[in-house]
Amino acid sequence: NKKAFVELLFWKSPATVYDMTKGYSSLQEGEGTTRSRVPPWTPQEEQELRELYWKSKEVEGGDIIAAILAHLPGRTRRQVVKQLVRM
Repeated sequence: NKKAFVELLFWKSPATVYDMTKGYSSLQEGEGTTRSRVPPWTPQEEQELRELYWKSKEVEGGDIIAAILAHLPGRTRRQVVKQLVRM
């Protein structure tokens, strides 16, 4: 690529650098950053999260997120907070 020098002027992520050195579209499914992707929330999970939030919100003096996490074992605290904010 004759214009690759322009790409060197900007900050890169490790995945972008890998693409630049190995060729674009070189990352296969399950490699690099795609491995760490969070599974998307299904409509059923969103509904369950909504119901758990309203049930936990009624209880005073407790950590709402901790109460929700007790019922959602496959999710992290950060994932639950981000989804609640998004919803």
